[in-house]
Amino acid sequence: MAVALPSRLHPRLQRSRNAVAGEWNRIGSQTRFYATTIGAIPDAIANYRTEILRLIAQMGLGTAALAMVGGTIVIVGFLTMTTGALVAVQGYNQLASVGIEALTGFASAYFNVRLIVPGTASVALSATIGAGATAQIGAMRINEEVDALEVIGIRSVSYLASTRVVAGVIVVIPLYCVAVMMAFLASRAGTTAVYGQSTGVYDHYFNTFLSPRDVIWSFIQSVAIAIVVMLVHTYYGYTARGGPAGVGEAVGRAVRTSMVVAAVEIVMITLAVYGESGNFHLAS
Repeated sequence: MAVALPSRLHPRLQRSRNAVAGEWNRIGSQTRFYATTIGAIPDAIANYRTEILRLIAQMGLGTAALAMVGGTIVIVGFLTMTTGALVAVQGYNQLASVGIEALTGFASAYFNVRLIVPGTASVALSATIGAGATAQIGAMRINEEVDALEVIGIRSVSYLASTRVVAGVIVVIPLYCVAVMMAFLASRAGTTAVYGQSTGVYDHYFNTFLSPRDVIWSFIQSVAIAIVVMLVHTYYGYTARGGPAGVGEAVGRAVRTSMVVAAVEIVMITLAVYGESGNFHLAS
């Protein structure tokens, strides 16, 4: 004979079931939004080219006070410059402890391109371009401007989300060029100017181990990161609720989510490209 659960447990079971169902529904709504945004990219390129150009200028140089210091370009360059300098500091000291400090150029060529610059660039993109997109779209949502766009016949997902994805992919290419160059320059300057290593020794090992294929894969990785970051941030902005406080909460959730997803993406792409061996041969 079956024994019924006490009635006091029923509300708890109901809340747990609703929580699980709510999470699955949220994942489904995100997946649908991402698919709709990607599918609307041709429409955005065909019909909203002016908006894409405006977003490219805004994402690259920023607005208001941010534009005075160079906008996102300066932020990304400064962040990657600091991480490149850390490669010089940690790499030189760790290698010097075993007597092979001459390989600091190898450390710069190997770690900057494969891991450090993509990771740093993903953080910079999330905190600047991504957070700005979430705040802008979220403000439009709570002010009912998104509904107004639909009323006048403008496809809101294509106009707000797809255009930002396209602009983000276009902007990330020169941004990533600046990021890679700043990381390389900081590593070289730190090793040669601060620690006094010969520039010829540094350049020899750097040029020996810097693979053009690694640089190309690093750029492809940056484009993939930009797509994921813009998709996540546009979704949280598009679905923001609860007034100005809700927009702030959406920005925080979007930044956390995009950073986690970007980190997982870097790991997956690195494993897929370099495999278990890492395509690493310590020989000239």
